[in-house]
Amino acid sequence: MTTTPVHLTRGDGKGLAAGTLGLWGSTVIGLASTAPVYSLVATLGWVVLAVGGQAPIAFIVAFVPMLFIAFAYRELNNAVPDCGTTFTWATKAFGPWVGWMGGWGVAVAGMVVLANLAQIAGIYFWSLFGDGSLSENVAVVTATGVVFIAAMTWVSWRGVEIGERLQNVLLAVQYIALAVFVIAALWQYFTGTAPNATAFDWEWMNPLAFDDWHGFTEAVLLALFIYWGWDTCLALNEETKDPKRIPGRAALLTTVILLFTYVTVTIAAMMYAGIGESGVGLGNEDNADDFFLAVRDGLLGPWGWVLIVAVLISAVSSTQTTILPTARGTLAMGVYRALPERFKHVHPEYRTPSFSTLVMGVVAVVYYVGMTLISDNLLQDSILSLGLAIAFYYAITGYACVWYFRRDLFTSGRNLFYRGILPLLGALMLTYAFIQSAIDMYDIEYGYSELLGIGGTFVVGVGALLVGVVLMFVWFLFPRSKRFFRGESLNRDTPVLVPEEPGEFVRSVDGGRA
Repeated sequence: MTTTPVHLTRGDGKGLAAGTLGLWGSTVIGLASTAPVYSLVATLGWVVLAVGGQAPIAFIVAFVPMLFIAFAYRELNNAVPDCGTTFTWATKAFGPWVGWMGGWGVAVAGMVVLANLAQIAGIYFWSLFGDGSLSENVAVVTATGVVFIAAMTWVSWRGVEIGERLQNVLLAVQYIALAVFVIAALWQYFTGTAPNATAFDWEWMNPLAFDDWHGFTEAVLLALFIYWGWDTCLALNEETKDPKRIPGRAALLTTVILLFTYVTVTIAAMMYAGIGESGVGLGNEDNADDFFLAVRDGLLGPWGWVLIVAVLISAVSSTQTTILPTARGTLAMGVYRALPERFKHVHPEYRTPSFSTLVMGVVAVVYYVGMTLISDNLLQDSILSLGLAIAFYYAITGYACVWYFRRDLFTSGRNLFYRGILPLLGALMLTYAFIQSAIDMYDIEYGYSELLGIGGTFVVGVGALLVGVVLMFVWFLFPRSKRFFRGESLNRDTPVLVPEEPGEFVRSVDGGRA
């Protein structure tokens, strides 16, 4: 039996599996993309080192620009429910050059974090066996990480529906583990068995209690990382049952759930371990890379492995959901001639962006293995620089919202608030975060390496974005790109290539199926 290419007769739609996800499915994928357990493990200790007892309010402050940008995503999605998200919206608002770079920002962030997630998955997988020594074997960990990327690429290629079912299970495990952590920590606090019992203090929630501006900005920038990923909901907009409404609602719901999760776990951890600089204290720099690893035995005893499994599952789960938005972004870029034609190919049966998904998996593997072979320090610096790409494309989205709706801003109070003021504030905050991050990263003491006499983190982070500029000009030289860069294949008036109702796409097949 052979399957011939599927063509869609309404509005040249992209051919994705329309009508697959509901509000719950979109929210689950958004939450899974942020890897809540791993994000906390990797960030909590460093935030406490930066601001001490103000860690909870730091997470709340960092939530503000995320919420504001989530409103921008919602409003843009209501008007243009396109899986290209930042790429499509920025192109419609500012033209092809800014739009292309917005799409590149999404791709860079996805590529870098996949390398990080693969490494974490490999380390935590082997730490479960024997004495855990294999988790320190670079070759074994790297090979295992490659296997995880390959497996999750296959799941993403196989279809968003199977991915949703898998994420329901993986996310449930993560939240059960977090609930166990919170309950066990508070139980030991109230029974007086916590190692460094620390009473809750409302000063932890006081935004005016920060006494070090540098520490405050560092903490907020760290906290931004743990919220990143909720926009996957929007990248799957063409595959939801209501493309204009469900993705935006899912994004807002995701950010609120994450806020509650992070603040609750942080407070429980501080009440259990305190913020001291010794033992299991959150202020102990030896614990900063992995707080769960430091407390697992004292908190859960023989069940401490549960926290290790939760981190492993969190990393694997996010590996799959990180592939989704990047593959759909490059699919849209292929459709609108911002990338070679192959990128617009959709699997005729699974209705996923087949070529884009496979390319994402291959590029992630090459990047991960290549950076590991060159220098593990350079790989770690690329991960530290991730905030630059995140702030870059989120800020572009906020500005695009304001400019795209500029003629409608003063038609109602709602439009002024949700399409103008809040997205602009969010974009300005993230612009500041980008600039401050770049300044900090320039210092050779910031990361793990030094390149060209300056911080390796700065070179890798800014360099990755500049590579996009080079690739954009290279693509400009190809004949297929001309309609895009002339503003013909995608502009403000280009119709949305997604059906109002899933049933509006009429599937036709050349020659039928034999």
